[in-house]
Amino acid sequence: MNRNIFIIEDDIHLLEALTEGLRQWSFTVSSPNDFSNVMEGFVANKPHLVMIDIQLPQFDGFHWCREIRAVSKVPILFLSSRDHPMDMIMAMNSGADDYVQKPFHMDVLLAKVNAILRRTYTYEEAQADVIEWNQAIIDLKRGDIYKNGTSVDLTKNEFFILSVLVKSSNQIISRNELMKMLWDDDQYINDNTLTANLTRLRQKLSTIQLADGIVTKKGLGYMAVTL
Repeated sequence: MNRNIFIIEDDIHLLEALTEGLRQWSFTVSSPNDFSNVMEGFVANKPHLVMIDIQLPQFDGFHWCREIRAVSKVPILFLSSRDHPMDMIMAMNSGADDYVQKPFHMDVLLAKVNAILRRTYTYEEAQADVIEWNQAIIDLKRGDIYKNGTSVDLTKNEFFILSVLVKSSNQIISRNELMKMLWDDDQYINDNTLTANLTRLRQKLSTIQLADGIVTKKGLGYMAVTL
């Protein structure tokens, strides 16, 4: 299976060398377009492994490691010229899986990458566990949604409704479909309860400026829209 590696590195020469070396081994390589919003690129590319430098524009690699680890279990490998033990300790405490010091031999790096991927994905294929919606991150495994550092506390039913609508963004989901899915999920819900859940969901989403993200289509159902 082709593996996607997301490289957060601002040294363009090193990034090009890594990209060329990894592609020779049939890896797909992606990197962020904007170092002020690395999470947007991470969510969009759904990588199997992340390589990250410590010294970066805007925020350092420890910051982005913690941001990624908050929403994903994807393996993270630090690449850095720093050789102080405290940097390695901070990387591991931030959620990294390994640390490779620059300069490194490409064959050694490839061996580490393959070992991490083999260990991580031998028995379980990567599954998307986060969705980006209107600059918010929806964590499907944790049942959480947050935007700009603000997290919204949703009930199980509210989160289920939100995730169903967002997974079919810009498509109408009828009330009957929603109630049937909630019924099948062992969460009995009637028409009035669905209305109450949607009202509370919109109120909670308003705290992160996303109340208008759920639109009512009169007589048809509901739709999560791109704002």
